[in-house]
This record gives sequence, C-alpha cells and structure tokens, in this order.
Amino acid sequence: MYTVLREFADSWVLLLMFLFFLGVFVWVFRPGSKKIYRETASIPFNHEDHPAPDAAPNAQAKEA
Repeated sequence: MYTVLREFADSWVLLLMFLFFLGVFVWVFRPGSKKIYRETASIPFNHEDHPAPDAAPNAQAKEA
C-alpha cells in the first residue's frame, strides 16, 4: 500500500501541486490586479494626518 501511494504522490500529486502553483502565479500577476494590490498596501497610510474615527461614538477604549 505504501509503494502505491508513494508512486501516486511522486507523479500525479506533484503535477497537481505544480499546476496549483502556476494557477496562483497567474492569478496574482493577472492584468488589472496591480490597482487592487496597491490599494490594499496603502491601507495603513489612509489616516496619516489624524487618527481613524472611533467605530462607535460612545465606545470606551478597552485596556489590556
């Protein structure tokens, strides 16, 4: 049983993993994705001038 699973993993699973890698690579570098990634990367800098507003006006800060 081990030998059969080992042969299957060495051939077909390796091929499936490689195809998955290529799919992820193509998806990441697809046309039009640059704008989405640029917007996501700039999220920490959206409120550079002042702090972000509170989620609720009466919310108190939790202390650890």
